[in-house]
Amino acid sequence: MFSKVLIANRGEAAVRVIRTCKVLGIKTVAVFSDVDQESLHVKLADESYPLGPPSPEESYSNGKKVLAVAKEAAVDAIHPGYGYLSENPSFAAACDEAGVKFVGPSPRTLEITENKIECRKLARRVGVPTLPGTDEILHDVEEALRLADKVGYPVILKSAFGGGGRGIREVTKKSELKDLFARANREAEGTFGKGGLYVERLIKPARHIELQFISDGRGKVVYLTERECSIQRRHQKLLEMTPSPALDDETRKKVGRYALTIARSIKAENVGTVEFLMDAGGKFHFIEVNARLQVEHPITEMVCSLDLVETQFRIASGEGFPYTQGGVAARGAAIECRINAEDPASGFTPSTGTVTDLTLPSGPGIRVDTALYPGCQVTEHYDSLIAKVISSDRSLEGARRRMLLALREFQIGGVKTTIPLHQALITSAPFVRWKLSTDFLERHSIAEEFAEEETLSSLEGVAIAAAMIHAGKHRMIRLGEGLPAPPDESREEESRSYDAV
Repeated sequence: MFSKVLIANRGEAAVRVIRTCKVLGIKTVAVFSDVDQESLHVKLADESYPLGPPSPEESYSNGKKVLAVAKEAAVDAIHPGYGYLSENPSFAAACDEAGVKFVGPSPRTLEITENKIECRKLARRVGVPTLPGTDEILHDVEEALRLADKVGYPVILKSAFGGGGRGIREVTKKSELKDLFARANREAEGTFGKGGLYVERLIKPARHIELQFISDGRGKVVYLTERECSIQRRHQKLLEMTPSPALDDETRKKVGRYALTIARSIKAENVGTVEFLMDAGGKFHFIEVNARLQVEHPITEMVCSLDLVETQFRIASGEGFPYTQGGVAARGAAIECRINAEDPASGFTPSTGTVTDLTLPSGPGIRVDTALYPGCQVTEHYDSLIAKVISSDRSLEGARRRMLLALREFQIGGVKTTIPLHQALITSAPFVRWKLSTDFLERHSIAEEFAEEETLSSLEGVAIAAAMIHAGKHRMIRLGEGLPAPPDESREEESRSYDAV
């Protein structure tokens, strides 16, 4: 096992990795930008080093600076977390050359997974279904128009070299394509440093299903429980759950075999995720591979009773992992809500400032991953994700009810957050019935209805407050108020095994 590791990340991702390092007895080195000097990951690490200006290009995404710190601190390995350098093949290769272990896949694997078009081709070669689309990187809009006609509208334009909802535009008709192509390409260039798009058939409704895999890089590969990530806004995940309420055991095993096939074909090492869309007919279509730890990994940890970051370290240090496919089992269910510093009542505008007070939810089946503390700063320089709330129970309905209570307990002062939106989301009738799709928010006008209710509530609140002051009365709201009655269905624990591959 490693003795000293640099965490090339910030915020809750860095805190998450540091905590596992402490359990394993590994000394930790944090890096920080000028605005992150007082961040929690810096306080928790054994050592910390500055990177300079806050822009990612000059700090957390600057491989040269990170490697310079790694050499100065004499670390054995670098854990990239997710985002920033985690899927950068050049950085992984530079780590190899410097004699510092990159906790993740090989540079060659990252070169394959970085190029979404090559991944699509590879999937087809090994018999994994893909959506109709283009097989070359498009820089010319006229060529995109010609190929979109061939694929058939509606289509989706995607960056050939990135993900996370960036560089993506849906095109419903030909007259929209020129403008949307230019916008998507500009966003891709700004986010990933290079343009180039591809065209893919757009399917709606669809569910987003992904499979977590673990590979030792020497031929041993297993997949874990699936995650459903259908609740999204502008192709960015807001909420994830496991298991998917849409999959039966046979379907689960079938898509699991797809994931193993892809993982083996890219010679995967460490942990990763294979992502699919499931159409209304139940057919699966490969989207992409993320050859790194995912933001939503905690729900897998909750139901599989393992630490994926520890697994990463053990594989990277040459120990391998003890799991076999026949021995992998998931028990119960889990849900994760991503809490962003945004105001959903005002078009999801970013919210920045000082966290004035903080109350974290707790209790059975509740986990919170965050780097927040009273007095910390939420700045405009980085992603708006500031916390993840994870609930687990014997069933999805139980996890949903625990999540609602946790969200009601979770109080963050000083910045606006998406906590109230998540409360509205998980109590909406279609969500309670698990009628999910990637266009769920738009299909059911969740955000718009929430914004309207917030406006009305504000007006009513002023009137009620005035009346209360006048009457000299106070009102107490019980924590459990408004919870729907438990369903009649059995509350037996859900258990899934994955030995038929």
